[in-house]
Amino acid sequence: MYQALYRKYRPQTFDDVVGQTAITATLKAQVMGEKTSHAYLFTGTRGTGKTSCAKVLAKAVNCLNPQNGNPCNCCDACRAIDAGSCVEVLEIDAASNNGVDQVRTLRDEAVYAPAQVKKRVYIVDEVHMLSISAFNALLKIIEEPPAHLMFILATTELQKVPATILSRCQRFSFRRLRQEDIAARISYVAYQEKIDLTAEAASLLARLADGAMRDGLTLLDQVASGAQGEITADEVCRALGLAGEQKACELLSAVAAQDASRALAIFGELYAAGKDLSALLGELAALTRDLLLLKTAPQSGLSMLSGIAMAKEQKPLMAAFSAPELLRVLSVIQRTTAGFAVSTDRRLDTELCLMELCSPVLTEDVQALSARLGRLEEKLAAGTFTAAPAPKQETAEKPVQKEKPIAPKQPDAPKETAPTKTNDLLPADFRAEFFAKIAPELSPAARGFFSVQGPFELRLQDGTLYVETENDFALNIIGDKDRLAPILSEKASALRGAPTKVCIGKKGQYQKQDDPMQELLQFGKNHEDIVKIRTEEF
Repeated sequence: MYQALYRKYRPQTFDDVVGQTAITATLKAQVMGEKTSHAYLFTGTRGTGKTSCAKVLAKAVNCLNPQNGNPCNCCDACRAIDAGSCVEVLEIDAASNNGVDQVRTLRDEAVYAPAQVKKRVYIVDEVHMLSISAFNALLKIIEEPPAHLMFILATTELQKVPATILSRCQRFSFRRLRQEDIAARISYVAYQEKIDLTAEAASLLARLADGAMRDGLTLLDQVASGAQGEITADEVCRALGLAGEQKACELLSAVAAQDASRALAIFGELYAAGKDLSALLGELAALTRDLLLLKTAPQSGLSMLSGIAMAKEQKPLMAAFSAPELLRVLSVIQRTTAGFAVSTDRRLDTELCLMELCSPVLTEDVQALSARLGRLEEKLAAGTFTAAPAPKQETAEKPVQKEKPIAPKQPDAPKETAPTKTNDLLPADFRAEFFAKIAPELSPAARGFFSVQGPFELRLQDGTLYVETENDFALNIIGDKDRLAPILSEKASALRGAPTKVCIGKKGQYQKQDDPMQELLQFGKNHEDIVKIRTEEF
């Protein structure tokens, strides 16, 4: 009869337990020194080895020939416990035996000495499921048990166990297993079962196990049952209905480029291939989480990565997103996944999620606005922000006329030109000092534009400092220029040591500073020349 891999390869000694070295070393030392406690409490997430360690400990305290704290698995006591025929070592499910009557029956039987083994051991799994009255009935015998009695309690929800029980037990916290440990164990089991499993596939299964060895072996069992030949990472994705890291990166790249049509096309291919929508969004969420960790904590976040994508794929994606955008993407994905429980059309929900991610303008919540501003700030800081070019106005083409010869013009008296204003040179470090001086006086939105890498240029002309830019968006975001100009004027005067007026506007707005009367006189002279030339033609 076929046996599941997680049952077939359940640890039989403390040395077989993976990733819990500190706990197994302590238990082995207690068995060798005959200093075992009467009550233990094993706590931790699922699949970390709580029940397995409890069974190994039950065998170790009853073994007739222990080996360095480990059970020999060969004596009559070990074989009886493994076969489940030893009535003095019982495994009780507290979820189905949580009443006070069952606990009272257990308490009445526990006072009798064992007949087959040295100690009577009760392994109570999911002990947090017991009722309050059942805990109270169990309390007295745990506090003062007979010498032949041992309790091993296991739970995944420590906060539900009363403090009166906790204080009477030795508590061992089983930590979540590392991906490297799970991958190594999966590779070992695959070798023993003659399963051709690649290292990439083992790593992918370890990541999907989420710290639980039992989940990893169950996934290996599922993938191997329908595989023929070598099992690769693509084969694992196909068998489990996953999109795979490459497709997840492509989909997130389309989101970064705000290309909704491309994102929906990729999703359509994955949906037609039968990919699970919850798993697809889970992969996108894991990839977004990794990018957010690398963005906010480049050094310390390396140890917390899920490993869904390689570094060569993460770098371009990390550069394409700002931290507020990644936070928004993660929030939208989590909200969509949470709604799957009551959704009637998951495909529609996923498509709406992708459209919302690709088009932040569709939503006007604070998080979407923060993400859009975050992208603009990063572009301004990097100096890559450029305003959209103004649309060109189409002009009708005029018919080309044949030019008539013009009579030679008599030399005129030299024309008087209006005096032009001269540009003064600014010191090399004036720009940096000026922007640093005015930064505390500005709002956070305007502060990003008034920086060394910002779009504003400085020009000093006849004692007036012109702050100019070609970026219409920058002029709009800074707000009231009449209020801002006196502040800039005060700082510029302090830096130059001379009264300085400041004008803020679009580049070229203040270029023509000629006297209006002089311009009118010049226009009149040009007009007389034109009339004279036309008269001579006729």
